[in-house]
Amino acid sequence: MFTIFHTADWHLGQSFCGYDRDYEHCCFLDWLLAELQSQRPDALIVAGDVFDSINPSAVAQKRFYNFLAKACTTSQGLQIVLTAGNHDAGARLEAPAGLLESFNISVVGTVKQDETGKIDVTRFLVPLKAQNGSVQAIAMAVPFLRPSDVPFVDNAADPYLDGVRELYRQTTEAADVLRTTLNPNAALIALGHCHLQGGEESRDSERRLVIGGAEAIRPDAFDPQIAYVALGHLHRAQQFDGGRIRYSGSPIPLSFAEASYRHQISKLTFKTTQLISAEEIAIPRTAMLLRIPATGPASIDDVLAQIEALQLAHNLPPEQHPFVEVRVTEEGPDPLRRRRVEQAIEGKPLRLASIKVESAKRDAKADVVTAATPHVDLKAIDPEDIFQDAWREKYGNDPDMRVLEAFREILLQEARG
Repeated sequence: MFTIFHTADWHLGQSFCGYDRDYEHCCFLDWLLAELQSQRPDALIVAGDVFDSINPSAVAQKRFYNFLAKACTTSQGLQIVLTAGNHDAGARLEAPAGLLESFNISVVGTVKQDETGKIDVTRFLVPLKAQNGSVQAIAMAVPFLRPSDVPFVDNAADPYLDGVRELYRQTTEAADVLRTTLNPNAALIALGHCHLQGGEESRDSERRLVIGGAEAIRPDAFDPQIAYVALGHLHRAQQFDGGRIRYSGSPIPLSFAEASYRHQISKLTFKTTQLISAEEIAIPRTAMLLRIPATGPASIDDVLAQIEALQLAHNLPPEQHPFVEVRVTEEGPDPLRRRRVEQAIEGKPLRLASIKVESAKRDAKADVVTAATPHVDLKAIDPEDIFQDAWREKYGNDPDMRVLEAFREILLQEARG
């Protein structure tokens, strides 16, 4: 028997509506270390988006490397395979690869091509060994693929999608050759950071991978001889092809759209070339995300009443105070709206993350809100509300605290003339 843990989309260093997630990420990494020690898998696979940004903070990088160091010293024989996602700087992630290899850690962040444009797929191949040193699987550690990373395919209906398929075909072929020399009964395990056709996206948190959105690859891009496909990018844990293809999902909710997700890692067990069992291990939630109201926008008076009626644990440390998104029905200009909400939350163990003014009319699908477009007097609206609405329209999320502070400084300068 050979076992692996599959996880992805850590997004270390994420700034969430002006708040950092360092405490939550620390709790997750400590929990993962404990699971590695107690369950003793042979390998840990991380399928992309280790960091939230191509320029992660020093704190985020410290958390990452401290985790790797502890995992190597406390879980003897553990092999770790990491790939870059679309949020990562692939070259930066794999820069210390030579050093990490001495600790049984393999990192693949980029696609290398020769002068003719041919891709070296052999660098994606990582033999995975059991505790006794025998090769039991071949990992195909394919990172996030940009259009320039995939091979050219003659007469392709879609150059990107057909190129992705061709790259996985070439990689699988090379992996099959390698296992013939190492252990013909080894399982093939593919990694990917991509959007699979039919996969359920999370609103507000997952970036489009390819300009134009034509990015979803078909499940049959993965050869049937591949025992397991470990994917990253989509934050909701989900599976395809009878469980052979899985997204592990993110370890913490990265937007309010993910507040109801069950966050988990996947434990996979293989016997020779076959996946024989899969188990989902739930990750404890450290800080809750609350939407008020939970079912949709309400009047400001109803919202304030619901805040007042909340049953809250007052003994939690500040790092565990719930994040709150307030959803108010559009009822015309209200320059005091924000102030009233802030006053209602003041003194409570809550962290106000967002105030969203929404139309009462909602799309029947998912969590889509139809924007209202009333005629309003701009002079009666708080300039900060206008700025935040414009920011959401352009970027799809809320400005963080640094942006808001810069905007307030500009307002102050304008007021002073």
